[in-house]
Amino acid sequence: MRIKLVSWNVNGLRAVSAKEEWRWFAENDAQLIALQETKALPEQLAPEVASPQGWQSHWASSMVKKGYSGVAVFSRLSPLAVHCELPEAQWQGEGRLLHLEFEQFHFFNGYFPNGGEEERDENGKPTGRFKRVPYKMGFFDAFVRYAEACRKQKPIVVCGDFNIAHRPIDLARPRQNERNTGFLPEERAFLDSFAALGYVDTFRHVHGDEAGRYSWWSYKTRAREKNIGWRIDYFFVSEELKPAIADAWIEDTVYGSDHCPVGLALELP
Repeated sequence: MRIKLVSWNVNGLRAVSAKEEWRWFAENDAQLIALQETKALPEQLAPEVASPQGWQSHWASSMVKKGYSGVAVFSRLSPLAVHCELPEAQWQGEGRLLHLEFEQFHFFNGYFPNGGEEERDENGKPTGRFKRVPYKMGFFDAFVRYAEACRKQKPIVVCGDFNIAHRPIDLARPRQNERNTGFLPEERAFLDSFAALGYVDTFRHVHGDEAGRYSWWSYKTRAREKNIGWRIDYFFVSEELKPAIADAWIEDTVYGSDHCPVGLALELP
């Protein structure tokens, strides 16, 4: 059985769904579509967007701030169970994680925290510290604990916006960004440790060290036109599913957001 999964940080579903580019959804033949940064409650969306015909829709929305964060999963497969957010209270409320359990794997859709703004000292000078990096790293640690507990039962598929470029090949200007959140040593070290636990970056597994492949471009300075981007959107699978990886890709010709979709195909028995 071949299963196609796609993931897209839409940076505001109300805005994207009003654009011509949203035909991407109607034309999609995936069994699972995961969205991040929806920035909306389902009741704020047109019915055909919130509950499209032929799909089951699942939502985790921010409860701490309107128009912020949020994830959704649209599925043509019926999950055995659906869980919103991490089980520990300190990581709840921002609508950052959906967990769907299927017969053969646990599926996670995450909009993982970014590092926030850089702190400044009393003279207004940058300190090299970022306000939300401690929260970000704590969230990742909590997620790994949860995923590893679930992995004892069945394999893991996790997708979404990780807000981290793992290696220099994963962003256009690595040297200029070594002190910027998203490419800090401690952030990259997390993905090192995640890989060491046996989580496979499916795009790199399929495409190796192919350069110039990114999933996010700043709206500033026409970065997408120049392909000055970052690869921060991923599909990882636990190594038990490595033999099932049939394909992985980046849909960098799809517009409508500052991110583009990424995809994975699994060949399951």
